[in-house]
Amino acid sequence: MTITDVARHAGVSTSAVSKVLRNAYGVSDAMRERVRGAMAELDYRPHAAARGMRGRTYTIGVLLDNLRNASFADILDGVGEHLRATEYQLLLGAAGFGAEDQARLARAMVDRQMDGLILIGPGFARREVLGVAASVPTVVIGHHDTADAYDTVVDADAEGAALVVDHLAGLGHRRIALTSAHGNAGTGWTGTPERVQRRGYRQAMRRHGLDAYARIATTAYSEEGGYRAGMELLTSGPRPTAVFAGADVAAMGVFRAARELGLAVPDDLSLAGYNNTALAALAPVRLTSVDQAGGLMGRTAARLLLERVEGRGTPVRVSVSPTLVVRGTTGPAPR
Repeated sequence: MTITDVARHAGVSTSAVSKVLRNAYGVSDAMRERVRGAMAELDYRPHAAARGMRGRTYTIGVLLDNLRNASFADILDGVGEHLRATEYQLLLGAAGFGAEDQARLARAMVDRQMDGLILIGPGFARREVLGVAASVPTVVIGHHDTADAYDTVVDADAEGAALVVDHLAGLGHRRIALTSAHGNAGTGWTGTPERVQRRGYRQAMRRHGLDAYARIATTAYSEEGGYRAGMELLTSGPRPTAVFAGADVAAMGVFRAARELGLAVPDDLSLAGYNNTALAALAPVRLTSVDQAGGLMGRTAARLLLERVEGRGTPVRVSVSPTLVVRGTTGPAPR
């Protein structure tokens, strides 16, 4: 079966069928229903290779560093939710943390003629991302650096950090510490989420007159990284009464460090995370965390990408406002 057969069966033009397949703007619901009905009756499936030869494969590549980061799940759900109503298929690539490995996978996605790419917190050089975006429509999630070549979807990370500091300061805490990620040095990115988050933390501490109490431990965003940061913060200098972990998974490591040191959460130490992953809501942890609206970020990125694929050239930047979800790991500062 070909697109011509579908058009003849539906009693429409081949261009109308093409528009339905591309989920193009301006197609009426009646037209879409008629064409999809004809496709179902004829058991028509577009041939991916033939589409590629005509300039479109109806595949969207999503690149991330690893599959163990629970914060990516909500973003991917959002991307998939938006694409589900289209002919586009999502292909996922986990490249690891190495900058060269990520760049190589991004180039491979371009070589395989994917129609668009969504890069979640890319750890490879910004100049490489600009090169990729010059070849294929691209949306970058997470990084606040903007460019004409790609669209950007970010969480308002400075605002999210301020939500945590305001909450803890309101509970009487003064010694509020932060665990943050190192990030990939020398990649040319200046607005990575951890950098913006650190900036928001420092600004909020200054606003509350707590500059002298600000402490930052940099570590990997992992349970083990959080554990090492927790040990560093809780065994040296004036011990903080509250720790803000830049990611929920790191907060779990701080939680483990506190327990090993005989500290009760939240009686002796208040603890907050970031991303509000499914992990945060689990009992007995019930972690206070910042919800970055990952599903909305994913849906927005998919929508913007398809607009790029359809020809929009002007760059768009969308910033999603976070919210603080207060649970059982934060409480009044110990006396």
